[in-house]
Amino acid sequence: MTPLVIKVGGALLDAYEQGQALFSAIKKLKAERPVVLVHGGGNLTNDWLARLGFESQKIDGLRVTPPDQLPFVVGALAGTANKLLVSMAHQQGINAVGLSLADGKMVNACLLNAQLGAVGQASAGDPKVLHALLGADVVPVVSSIGLTEQGELCNINADDGAVALAQTLGAELVLLSDVPGVLDGDGQLLVQLTATEISALIEQRVIHGGMSVKVKAALAAANSIGQRVYIAGWQQPQLLTTLADEASVGTCIVPDFVMENQP
Repeated sequence: MTPLVIKVGGALLDAYEQGQALFSAIKKLKAERPVVLVHGGGNLTNDWLARLGFESQKIDGLRVTPPDQLPFVVGALAGTANKLLVSMAHQQGINAVGLSLADGKMVNACLLNAQLGAVGQASAGDPKVLHALLGADVVPVVSSIGLTEQGELCNINADDGAVALAQTLGAELVLLSDVPGVLDGDGQLLVQLTATEISALIEQRVIHGGMSVKVKAALAAANSIGQRVYIAGWQQPQLLTTLADEASVGTCIVPDFVMENQP
C-alpha cells in the first residue's frame, strides 16, 4: 500500500484536543497504510527565541536562522516539539518514534543562501530507515531539522521537508494547515488548483507568505511524485480517512501531467 506523509504545523502543540483527534485519525489510517508524520513548530520556536531576547524574522515565508539562534531552533523543533507529538501519539496507542530529517540520510540537505542563515533545502534521500520502521508498524514522527553533506545542522521548512520525504518514499502527501485549505480573496475554499491558477493567485497576492511556500511545495511534490497533493486543515483530521473522495479534503493541488492529459 502506498505510504502517506502528513505534515502538521506547530500550532497543533497548543491544541490538545485537536491533537488527540489527529492521532486518532492516524491510528485508523495506519491500519490500512503506512503513515509518516512531519512537523514544524513555529509558535514554540518564536516563544523560545523571544524569551532569550532574539527577534524572529522571515523572508518570503521562510524563517531566518542565524548561527547563534540555531541551537535553540534545534532544541525547540527536534527536542520539545517532537517529543510532545510522540507523547500525543502514544496516548492514542500508536507506537511512534521521534526522528528528524537529519537521521538515517532520509533526505539530502544543502544550505539555501547566506541571507537566510542556517536554512536548508531538502531533496529525496535514502528510505532504508523509514522502511524498517514502517515495516515494524511504527509511525515515524519527524522534525524539520536537517543535516548537510558536510555535517551542518540546518532548519528546513517543514512543508519542503514533507515533500522531500514523500519523494523518498514515493508516498502520497497531505499538508495540514491552520486553515481548511487554500482560500480565495473572499475567504472561500478553493477545492482544486492547477499550476496556472497558483501562479495567478500568487501574483495577485491572494496567496502569500507561508501559504505561498506551502502551495509551491505542494505543486513541486505533485509534479515530482506524479500524484495529487492535498492542503487541508488540521482542525478536522477525520477528513484524512476520506482521501478516496478527492473533493472532501481541503484543496487538491493537481500535477501538471494530469492537466496535459485532459482533453
